Amino acid sequence: MFKIDGKNLRSLGAAVALAAAGAAALVPAAPAAAQVRGLPDFTDLVDQVGPSVVNIRTVERSRGGSAAPGNVDEEMQEFFRRFFGQPLPGVPRQAPRPNRPQPDDEQPRGVGSGFILTTDGFVMTNAHVVDGADEVLVTLPDRREFKAKIVGFDKRTDVAVVKIDAGGLPAVRVGDVSRLKVGEWVMAIGSPFGLENTVTAGIVSAKQRDTGDYLPFIQTDVAINPGNSGGPLINMRGEVVGINSQIYSRSGGFMGISFAIPIDEAIRVSEQLRVSGRVQRGRIGVQIDQVTRDVAESIGLGKPQGALVRSVEAGSPADKAGVEAGDIITKFDGKLIDRATDLPRLVGNTKPGTRSSMTVFRRGGSKDLAVTIAEIEADKAVRPTAQKDDKPKGSPAAQSIGLSVSELTDAQKKELKLKGGVKVEAVTDGAARAGIHEGDVIVAIGNTEVNTVKEFDAVVAKVDKTKPIPVLLRRGELATYLLIRPAR
Repeated sequence: MFKIDGKNLRSLGAAVALAAAGAAALVPAAPAAAQVRGLPDFTDLVDQVGPSVVNIRTVERSRGGSAAPGNVDEEMQEFFRRFFGQPLPGVPRQAPRPNRPQPDDEQPRGVGSGFILTTDGFVMTNAHVVDGADEVLVTLPDRREFKAKIVGFDKRTDVAVVKIDAGGLPAVRVGDVSRLKVGEWVMAIGSPFGLENTVTAGIVSAKQRDTGDYLPFIQTDVAINPGNSGGPLINMRGEVVGINSQIYSRSGGFMGISFAIPIDEAIRVSEQLRVSGRVQRGRIGVQIDQVTRDVAESIGLGKPQGALVRSVEAGSPADKAGVEAGDIITKFDGKLIDRATDLPRLVGNTKPGTRSSMTVFRRGGSKDLAVTIAEIEADKAVRPTAQKDDKPKGSPAAQSIGLSVSELTDAQKKELKLKGGVKVEAVTDGAARAGIHEGDVIVAIGNTEVNTVKEFDAVVAKVDKTKPIPVLLRRGELATYLLIRPAR
């Protein structure tokens, strides 16, 4: 029989402990990120934010006995019109009704959502929820109903503010969108299909999603359906970080992709609406496009960034500042323009009358300009391309890249507001494949301006034709870069 005295027992215990420690050392510790986490509990958030979410119904008065849409839900019709550009499949645009409404008869128009912004009755929702409504009715979670006044709405951002005559209301807390992270849990409360106080949840799928001219949307997989429009997107701290506004769908129903207006952008718009009932936006008078990687590399810009100026409106702030078609705006007020869509947001958010700085990339170098911001107005129509005046004048250099060009007349230069350039009279081979058209005006090859046919021939004769040749051209009032690639 094997016996262990107290001393041996203590030694054995130490050995066992040491062996266990060694074995444990051989097993790598699980990283913190891999630890199993429990699913979030949204019940406290619902209790906290739910009383601030409202149902919005709109009423439209039919006039002159015109027939209202059929018995298809109006919000569903608006859903299809807004997100697909077409009416509900299988439903006529104006379905017949057995009983025609009388003049000035009130007809239900749609259902949406909103949330209480201030304790004295300002409510935020989507512009498309209240646009065109003759009457807006706001129902609180405690069943009280108020007739609301439309303070103002902004279609470009799809933000609206309405006011109800009530006080001591439970206002939402506004969150910091910059702290919002992709993968973070978020929750929505709204009235999908008129079902009030419906709660759905998901995660942030992406930020800064480009789906509009003035807004970088928050993309989520939170279930959003017709009637959720205007409702809040809420983080796990119970703060509103967005307004649910759009979805992407091929079927008409939720498919896992929804978009929310960032609350910081919405608050900025709402403050202007509450002060003046409208939103002031800056403009500089340029038409822009994206900069492709091939163009960026071929003209020495490096990476594809900035906004390519395709045209400059005559007499506009950009024109007065010296911006030219073909410039690439790389900075505005010291902020980098990463994508072309960044520029209208930055300019639009600048108060009209402000003197701002811009950096443009032109002919291989950067140039700083000062521009005074004007207030946005309707876009002006582009003038048609000038008609041909000269006969084609070919040259071996031009023909080597598939072009026949001619001099610009003084009248054409005046019409296009150009100091020089050559007009394309015929296109073949590489130039045709590049997308150059007869009637286009070439103003630069690479980073070298060409004012005459002689200058054009000299530049083309020197370029390396084994590499893509960047061509800056004007088509009417629009400028663009195209690449003439070597034949394969």
